Formats: sequence, C-alpha cells, structure tokens
Amino acid sequence: MIRAKGKVIWITGLPGSGKSVIAGALQKIRPRLVVLKMDELRKIATPKPSYSETEREIIYRSLVYTAKTLSDLGHDVAIDATGNLRRWRELARSEMSPFAEVYLKCPLEISMEREKKRSRRRGAPAGIYAKAKKGWPVPGVSAPYEEPQNPELVIETDRTGIMESARQIDSLLRRLAKRRQG
Repeated sequence: MIRAKGKVIWITGLPGSGKSVIAGALQKIRPRLVVLKMDELRKIATPKPSYSETEREIIYRSLVYTAKTLSDLGHDVAIDATGNLRRWRELARSEMSPFAEVYLKCPLEISMEREKKRSRRRGAPAGIYAKAKKGWPVPGVSAPYEEPQNPELVIETDRTGIMESARQIDSLLRRLAKRRQG
C-alpha cells in the first residue's frame, strides 16, 4: 500500500506571536497532527545554544529534514518555529508538497509583552527579548525577521483569538488536501 504524503505547514512569526499556543490549539482539532516544536528540538540538539548563524543553519535544516521524513511517511506536520530567515522556509517549500506557510503577524510591542508573561512550562526560553539588550541575536530586534512574501495564510494574532486562529489553519489544511486530490 502506498501512503499519500502528509501536508506540512510552517507556523512562523516573531517570538511571542502565538506560534506554540496556536499549534497546541490546532492539535486539539487535529489530534494526529505532528507538531515539531523548535523550542523542544533545541533542548536536545543545542542544550546550551549559541544562536550562531552556523548553529541556526544546522537546526533549521534538521527541522526541515524531520518534517519531510514525517510527511513522506504520511503524517500531517506543523512546524512551530520562528524561522526568521526566508531561506529556511523556502527550503521547506522546495522539499515538501503540499506545503503552506502561515504567518502569525503581531506587533513587536505585543509580542514582547506576551513573552514577558509566558509560562516556562511551555518550553520556550524565558526572557528572549531581554536577552536582545545583552547582545543576543533576537529576531525582530537584534537579528532580522524576514516576513513571508507570499504566505498562504496571514493571521493577525493581536486581533484573532487562539481557537479562531487554529480553525483558520485547519481550514487551510483541508484546502491543501482538496488541492492534492484535484
């Protein structure tokens, strides 16, 4: 039996834009969805991250490889990662089909405020934006965040609730499935 490839979405946005929370809500709608969490990958692959360009390149390429492998096995995958440079998201697009990019657009000030209030239990590192003041490369502040040029879905998370955002992404996944069949 040949299994159809799974659908892959990359949920991108600034730290604090809502990626992990929305990915978790989406997983409640789609329990079989595999969510690849950059924060969890980093804990294993780079327990003391330097966030150097070389390290980021290796981590993001590993993330794309993992998503591709899971998709090839028939799993639907959501990548929960900032992916601050377009080249990593474009690599994923070139390696996987069906693929879609979901941009969680959120003003920097709101993302920073959310990040301050973030619970450590979610796995994301604490004090990301405070680290920018100490010279750490933080996307959107002291490192570039290249917004998607043509994402399949843009959600303004300062105006759209968590469950509504998850429903919009679920709808996108359904459209991807129809497009693949047609």
